[in-house]
Amino acid sequence: MVVPIVQGAPLVAIVGPTAAGKSALAVAVAGSLNGEIINYDSVQLYRGFDIGSGKLASQERQGIPHHLLDCLEAQEEFTAGDYRREALRVLAEVKERGKLPVFVGGTGLYLRALFMGLFDGPPRSEELRSRLRALVERRGREFLHRLLERLDPGAAARIQPRDAQKAVRSLEVCILARTPISAMQARGRSGLEGYRVLKVGLHPERTELCRRIDKRVEWMFAHGLVEETRSLLARKDSSPLKALGALGYRQASAFAHGQMSLPDAVSQTQAATRRYAKRQMTWFRHEAGITWFSGFGDDPRIQDQVIDALRESSVAADS
Repeated sequence: MVVPIVQGAPLVAIVGPTAAGKSALAVAVAGSLNGEIINYDSVQLYRGFDIGSGKLASQERQGIPHHLLDCLEAQEEFTAGDYRREALRVLAEVKERGKLPVFVGGTGLYLRALFMGLFDGPPRSEELRSRLRALVERRGREFLHRLLERLDPGAAARIQPRDAQKAVRSLEVCILARTPISAMQARGRSGLEGYRVLKVGLHPERTELCRRIDKRVEWMFAHGLVEETRSLLARKDSSPLKALGALGYRQASAFAHGQMSLPDAVSQTQAATRRYAKRQMTWFRHEAGITWFSGFGDDPRIQDQVIDALRESSVAADS
């Protein structure tokens, strides 16, 4: 039986590694329990990123409303804070309709930001970020980390010296707020209120998961991933497309630029995706309140088990 971790209106979150069939399970749950689906995958937010992100085709959604899909242009930046704001807005609308919110995706940080909240830091400054990134280009990532050590030793201790993205954000907060980001984070944050969150986890057998990942990557490259990537690269936007750094798109871009062969692009994507799936499981194992199911979300037996468990928890929205 799935055990709720907070009281209030029911909310289901499906977690697990990539290629575990989370989207198929979400459609089955929403279809059976009068739900609507809310995406928490960072790449599926973007228009035009369809094949490489594993986005369900419209016919596969079976008429069930899907939210936070195709809501960003490729050049737009989107933070965990942005996600929390938009997810709260959609949640309120789904609740108003009397439907069951079913979250599905693979970006654990987004889900954590929604459920646990974020510290109240200053809004991002693109001008300051550009200056900090220029420092990285001129002096290297380690120089930026040493600068962070002087301004906020606590934050620097938690950030790897070569993790420029996190170092930039930490320095940005320190400079704009004139307060160490570690001190601001220590003040606490406000979590999600008014919802009874039920987390369903998929834990498929590792060998079969790796086989599915390999087959899925082969399918993506055979069904237009390179062409999709070339179309995105051909856009006239002046800013770089951050989502092109995602798995599959990064390797397809390298192939499109003549930097690697197609077989290498496929095999490197397969290996990187297997590693990513392992990191996802490590992340979600540290999350509290997850009820795990040993199998794939497109397996009717697993779907029935999950739906029965959720019904026992009385999460079905009123029709």
